[in-house]
Amino acid sequence: MEMTIHASFLPHTDPEATLTFYRDVLGFEVRNNVKYGDLAWITVGPPGQPDTSLVLQPVAAFPGITDDERRMITEMMAKGTYAALNLATKDVDATFNRLQASDVEVVQEPTDQPYGLRDCSFRDPAGNLIRIQQAS
Repeated sequence: MEMTIHASFLPHTDPEATLTFYRDVLGFEVRNNVKYGDLAWITVGPPGQPDTSLVLQPVAAFPGITDDERRMITEMMAKGTYAALNLATKDVDATFNRLQASDVEVVQEPTDQPYGLRDCSFRDPAGNLIRIQQAS
């Protein structure tokens, strides 16, 4: 059986800041931007990879959760402990320098990890951890 990853989901708390981060800072293409009242679902993806998307959805839109659970998710997002995204690049140091210059929140500068990867990490505007690994 052959499968590909079509879409993954990350929560967001501010559609404008989220759009700016993923489009202008990371350089992703905007594939869809659906608004419903004050809520926005923003679908982005890496250029040249039209079959892979990331859907950024509002925390308020999670079905079946209570207000207390929604608050807890928002608090965990702000600390960077709720959701994460791993990306890869050919030159993690150059990518780090470009992202750091855009005034994003740096979590970890480029580091050689004991498990064989070189990576760095940032937080998106909602607090989600974005780890960028050196592609081999």
